[in-house]
Amino acid sequence: MKYNRPIYALLCALCLLCGCSQSDAVIDPIPQEEYFPSEAEPSDSDTTYNSNIQIVVEDDTQPPREGLERSPLTNEWIPSAAAASRPIAVMIPNEINAIPHYNLSKASVVYEAKVEGSITRLMAIYDDWTSLKRIGNIRSTRTYYAYWAFEWDAFLVHYGGPYYIHDLMNEETTENIDGLDGDGGAFYRSKDRTEPHNLYTDGTQILTRIKSHKYATEYRDPDRAPHFVFASKAEPNTLRQYGDNAYNATYIDLSGCYPLTRCYFEFNEDDGLYYRYQHLSGGTDMPHTDADGTQLAFKNILVQYTKHEVLDDKGYLVLQCHDDSRDGWFFTNGKSIHVNWQKTGDYEATRYYDDDGNEITVNTGKTMICIVDEHDSFTFR
Repeated sequence: MKYNRPIYALLCALCLLCGCSQSDAVIDPIPQEEYFPSEAEPSDSDTTYNSNIQIVVEDDTQPPREGLERSPLTNEWIPSAAAASRPIAVMIPNEINAIPHYNLSKASVVYEAKVEGSITRLMAIYDDWTSLKRIGNIRSTRTYYAYWAFEWDAFLVHYGGPYYIHDLMNEETTENIDGLDGDGGAFYRSKDRTEPHNLYTDGTQILTRIKSHKYATEYRDPDRAPHFVFASKAEPNTLRQYGDNAYNATYIDLSGCYPLTRCYFEFNEDDGLYYRYQHLSGGTDMPHTDADGTQLAFKNILVQYTKHEVLDDKGYLVLQCHDDSRDGWFFTNGKSIHVNWQKTGDYEATRYYDDDGNEITVNTGKTMICIVDEHDSFTFR
């Protein structure tokens, strides 16, 4: 959906940067004056361009050593063999009994979306994965995660799923590692947790199963268009070219969309990354860290509104993965802009466009993609 720019800017001001669609009601979990600073009347320390933020610039024009190439997922320099190899997309639960995770922080792209009961599940996409130890833990998939994995030509790694996934998993072009469908040898259960929260795998076991299936390890379509348009670290995208249509965004709160994880992100000016925190049901507010203490951090965050429908009385969902234009937001370098997203085919990449119809440029680094219900709202400041 295209917006008239003056009207859209006015609506943004009236909604106080809630990030909701025009028909959505604002869910304001904390006092409005504390949570929504005015863009119309910036303070001396908070200008339209948020000039206090120092954009991190690095000279990454040349590889730091021989044998490196750009990652298709992050644009970072990685070993040439990893850059040419297809990624894996691993299904990871995100609930109080499932944490801490192992090696989730090493994922290049992370998706989060709801499953039944408002629980969220993560899908972690890795480019340089063969040497990883203890990945997970791992749970079942849903059809919508598979469509996002297809975008990256990734091997989907999961432990079964509801019967709704069966037709899609059985398609000839679907290449997956399923612990409940012949690939149980790729997984193991640890003794430090109870089922079902103790299932893991590693890069060696995944590669063994890939070879046993005789899947192609290199990209099946080497001439495919890049998934993202990247800016380099030497010339990062600051979003300042959007003027008043770029909003300050050093704090992003998604608790209105994910009521059980209640995750949020804080921008760190020292390294230019958004650090993830969450407040899981039954737990306390904490940084989202791996077992080794590494906190999840991202250079880019995309929030993507989708239509959610309930399939049955068990609460299984179907999410709209394909569309020609729906709303979203893009966050990077402490700023944000409204975007529209588009996905035209099962294996086509989701594309994100600014309000002038230009495909956005994401910054080199990791990306988090938050899939949220079109009726939910989130906040940022």
